[in-house]
Amino acid sequence: MLQQKPFFLRSSFLLRISIGLFLLFRVAVSQIPLGSKLSVVENDFWFSSNSDFALGFFNCSDQPNQFSVGVRYNSKLIPAAEQTVVWIAGGDATVGNQSYFQLSPNGELVLFDSSKGVTVWTTKTSQLSVASAVLQDDGNFVLLNERKDVVWQSFDTPSDTLLPGQKLSIFSTLRPSTIDPLSSSYSLYMNSLGQLLLRWDSIAYWKSGSPSHLNLSAVLTSNGTFQLMDQNLEPVWSAFGEDHGDSVKFRFLRLNADGNLRLYSWVEASQSWRSVWQAVENQCNVFATCGEQGICVFNASGSPDCKCLFKSISTTSTKCLFPHPQECNSGADLVEYEHMLLYGIFPANDSIYQLSLQQCKLACMRDPQCTAVTFTNNRTAECRMMTTQYVSGYSDPSLSSVSFTRKCLYSDPLAAKPSFTMKSPPTSQLIQSYRLCIPCLIGAASGTVVVFIVIQFGIGIFLYRRRKSIRRRAALAFTGPNSKGLVMLSFSEIKELSANFKYQIGPKMFKGMRADSQPIAIKKMDATIAERKFRSAVSKIGTIHHKNLVKLEGYCCELSHKYLVYEFAKNGSLEKYIQHSKLCRKLNWKRRVDICSSVARALCYLHTECREFVSHGNLKCENVVLDEDFEAKVTDFGLGIFHGEASFNCVPAAKDVEDFGKMVLMLVSGRCQEVENVCEWAYKEWMEGNAERIVDKRIDSEVDPQELECVLRIAFWCLQTDERMRPSMGEVLMILGGTSTVDPPPPPFACQRPLDDDESSEPGLED
Repeated sequence: MLQQKPFFLRSSFLLRISIGLFLLFRVAVSQIPLGSKLSVVENDFWFSSNSDFALGFFNCSDQPNQFSVGVRYNSKLIPAAEQTVVWIAGGDATVGNQSYFQLSPNGELVLFDSSKGVTVWTTKTSQLSVASAVLQDDGNFVLLNERKDVVWQSFDTPSDTLLPGQKLSIFSTLRPSTIDPLSSSYSLYMNSLGQLLLRWDSIAYWKSGSPSHLNLSAVLTSNGTFQLMDQNLEPVWSAFGEDHGDSVKFRFLRLNADGNLRLYSWVEASQSWRSVWQAVENQCNVFATCGEQGICVFNASGSPDCKCLFKSISTTSTKCLFPHPQECNSGADLVEYEHMLLYGIFPANDSIYQLSLQQCKLACMRDPQCTAVTFTNNRTAECRMMTTQYVSGYSDPSLSSVSFTRKCLYSDPLAAKPSFTMKSPPTSQLIQSYRLCIPCLIGAASGTVVVFIVIQFGIGIFLYRRRKSIRRRAALAFTGPNSKGLVMLSFSEIKELSANFKYQIGPKMFKGMRADSQPIAIKKMDATIAERKFRSAVSKIGTIHHKNLVKLEGYCCELSHKYLVYEFAKNGSLEKYIQHSKLCRKLNWKRRVDICSSVARALCYLHTECREFVSHGNLKCENVVLDEDFEAKVTDFGLGIFHGEASFNCVPAAKDVEDFGKMVLMLVSGRCQEVENVCEWAYKEWMEGNAERIVDKRIDSEVDPQELECVLRIAFWCLQTDERMRPSMGEVLMILGGTSTVDPPPPPFACQRPLDDDESSEPGLED
């Protein structure tokens, strides 16, 4: 990972554009009208008015016939080989060689993959009255309305690069443009305090400082300064490039695949880009800079290199894994390394204790899962213990840390085979050797049987201990000191918890049991989901907690095995109760209304109270479960990101509102089949004054007519064909809670006759 060309001409995004094709297909435009299109086949481009930037398709060198669309440098002062890409539509989105990029007639930028027949990325700006697009002279690609106001801009969705004048606001992120799962875990992130963080997953290894200001933004200036600025555009923190203040025509800031943030300037004399500032001066201080290839050290020339403690490898060879204690058949010992700091990376959840050096070593020897341990004493003694084989770190004479790693002992006497000198026996002895020796045969047979029994017994003990160890690891995962967060499990632990997937409770859903006898639900996910995308989605979903949302307790991401572990709802899905002729009688009228309120609370929390908007995207009775007290909980929320969506908010809230309306009608009527027909039938009955006919006949308890009228009105408002007429989930919750009332809804379906003018009214909330 360290052996790569400096800075920015990423191996996955080298431009395959010849100067001849560039001149042939150059289309110099300023205003880009609706309907304009770029295609891979035509190899055409949109240019800024000063021709310093161009937008078009480029080939990904490590993925044949895979193309991305983005903005790159295009100045005549920069050779074609150095015209680096500074923005990519859709982040890491790629398409086939028959694809196109269009400013559609309805005002959306659309990246369409013709080979798959799918829209890979869109700006979703059809409601913003877009009239044209422009690639500005600063490299910002913008959409304009009729008044020339900017309604969308590429500067708001950076990929791995910031250009001069471009801002990085709170909660915004830069990620390296790479398909390598380890490198793609790096990010530059601005937290709520306005502090810039370089992170690997959630681990920060560089900070910009601690400014005591809110509402900050990070900006790269044209004079070579990277700054945090307040609302008055006053700098509160600055980093200066070596050529700060010099006359430099082109600059950019980039988060590279090695996890370091660098500022680059174009040097006309050498016709190349030069790094004039980097956030982490010592590359070995970048977390996981060597990844799975060992420890970061400095070679004789003073350059960082990766070294495996157990064998000699190069950066292109196989992984450098630390020995697991259970793999050491002849036992293990600790090997000491001075001036070395180690840490686990898969998972990055080391245990840290306040122990002395000897206590630290002893704790690792006594723990059967310990693979390595690091002791530091910077005023406070600290013992960092690792239990994963994926260990990285760095070594430097300035470090006061001492590390110890497990090393297998090879003392088995059978490992050395003695050699013998063979001599020819006398002829008489040779003849006697062919005579049958009955006692010898009996002895050999008995010995063979005994050896076979011993081997089988040994294998049995090994399998028993292995299974016991897996059970113990699975138990510690949920009961250990770090169990309050999201638990990462191996596939063997998943199999153990689920009794080898013995009890299936739904499609790709299995019941399991924790060591503390608490049941869990295990969901099998698509094995083709990219590892980085899976871990990223899991980390976000795992932070969402609400009493009406099923809690995500753990996950497994191991090669082709990807699973989610949820808390278990004793009474199962709502769909099961509605469809069952006997179980449905347990859903009295009060419980059904309470279920509606619980689901509304869950959706309202997802839409408005999470750190970022989260849509469910697939709400239905099957995804609503009931606990032992028949309290409703929503499950399978936020799963759209696992299936190729760029973010949680790709599904609009209106879709969840519509699905909620359908669920309410199914719950009231007890009908789960032919949902659309049920909705139209229910509205017709309600319009004719027969609301009681809609109610499930299997409900034994008395139905409150006022509650029924309120619930039906809510459902029909949620099912409005015009999404703008649908209420928000916050409004729905206020109505169900009795703090607001709801007007009679108009016909929700296009096929229904329109109401009279005095009947058709907008949804109104009355306090």
